[in-house]
Amino acid sequence: MTTSKDYIVERNISLSQVATLPKNVLGKKEAKKELSEVRRELAEFQAKLYAHDKHAVLVCIQGMDTSGKDSLIREVFKDFNVRGVIQHSFKVPTDIERSHSYLWRHYIALPSKGHFGIFNRTHYENVLVTRVHPEYLMSENLPHFNSPNDATEEFWQMRFDQINNFEKELTQNGTFIFKFFLHLSKEEQKNRLLRRLHRPEKNWKFSADDLKERKLWDNYMYCYEQAINNTSKDYAPWHVIPADDKANARLLVAKILIETLSQYQEIQPPKLDDETSGNIDLYIKALENE
Repeated sequence: MTTSKDYIVERNISLSQVATLPKNVLGKKEAKKELSEVRRELAEFQAKLYAHDKHAVLVCIQGMDTSGKDSLIREVFKDFNVRGVIQHSFKVPTDIERSHSYLWRHYIALPSKGHFGIFNRTHYENVLVTRVHPEYLMSENLPHFNSPNDATEEFWQMRFDQINNFEKELTQNGTFIFKFFLHLSKEEQKNRLLRRLHRPEKNWKFSADDLKERKLWDNYMYCYEQAINNTSKDYAPWHVIPADDKANARLLVAKILIETLSQYQEIQPPKLDDETSGNIDLYIKALENE
């Protein structure tokens, strides 16, 4: 039986050695059926989390273009009560966001107690895209940063430390953090990009920049590997999810979430006060006799 332990990063990994298909691939119909059952369990947990009101859940989704981030979020969380979940998709920083620390826009988007927050692309963009394109850092107006050459190994280690501290603070204050890297093969990305081009209704998703970034695939894999190895901690571990099969990737993420969250047995709705609980039958009778 597949468990979260099969995909959690507990020691340094080499992404080139990690499979992009799960060990046991279910058929699409079977995976969808099992997902529908697991996401109902997740929705039940969400209701308890909302009523308990002492913890939050932050789900971070990272992956290369076409890795299935949007559809995974749609399918895994579709049974949630909308008042208890919020999704943020982080694009290129605005001028206002760049005038603050790079973590600022992520701080203000965090879920409050009782809620799920989903980051579609995350604070890790600041050690991924900017590491592949260090010239982007110039727009941050950092002190003592005068050219892209100032993005040294020490600079990136500083950012890894900052991110670790950010996440540790969150967990110490009641937020459960899940970080999923959707591990897509280069060949499967090629197939998905071709499908976007061959299907007119999908053309809008394609950008010529996708091909430019694809040429930097090895650079991105190196930066992902470095980020994962430096920031997978016991309080906020990474899970590397094989993503060449979308249906199975969605199921894995959902199963890891419910397997982990269901361990927190203390998360229950608050008990009614003695007077209210003692008069339940009276309240029922009053309503039935209206």
